[in-house]
Amino acid sequence: MSNKGREITITALKYDPQVKASKPHFVEYKLEETPGMTLFVALNYIREHLDSDLSFDFVCRAGICGSCGMMVNGKPRLACRTLTSEFKDGKIQLLPMPAFKLLKDLSVNTGEWMNGMSKRVESWIHSTKKVDIARLEERVEPESAQETFELDRCIECGICVAACGTKIMRPDFIGAVGLNRVARFEVDVHDERTTEDFYELIGDDNGVFGCMTLLGCEDNCPKNLPLQTKIAYMRRKLVALR
Repeated sequence: MSNKGREITITALKYDPQVKASKPHFVEYKLEETPGMTLFVALNYIREHLDSDLSFDFVCRAGICGSCGMMVNGKPRLACRTLTSEFKDGKIQLLPMPAFKLLKDLSVNTGEWMNGMSKRVESWIHSTKKVDIARLEERVEPESAQETFELDRCIECGICVAACGTKIMRPDFIGAVGLNRVARFEVDVHDERTTEDFYELIGDDNGVFGCMTLLGCEDNCPKNLPLQTKIAYMRRKLVALR
């Protein structure tokens, strides 16, 4: 059954924290649904035809950049990968993701948080070897390369952070994205850090031991990363050092 022509209602939070007179409030938009419409398409229609002041983020519209994360009927999702047809009653409520600095309306600053996280877990290869670009790269077994690549698929959308009950209660918690980043370098054969080195980074209640295994991160990850598997792996590996 086609939903062509169905009227849908999108209710979005509007608030500009940089303007003193601005107060958080909801604005309701009614529009005609088109076949295959995503929230990305709907929001662009709203901004072009109904409210040019509505702020939200997007870049790739293909689920690759991770920019368009927002709360959709209470769950963090990517707007570009969410079909309006999924909502049978045609009513969709949009909020900015929690845990990140609000810029305006549905737009949050995930980049600032991700940059801080990267520095906190020292997100770069630690090696004493000197790179000689005139020589062939060191051979890596396909299995090892695939294991690293699997964890490198993270697009830093912030959805796992917004879905994490621990993060909401404990602001300094590194979150699944930070723990996944550590796991990515732990399996990388180029990285020479030891288990003790990784313990110094995440071996506390704001790191791997703070995770309450609520599964919000893995349940909502748009890339279906094995977040809980890797968090459990890192916890088992580091707990022996406590």
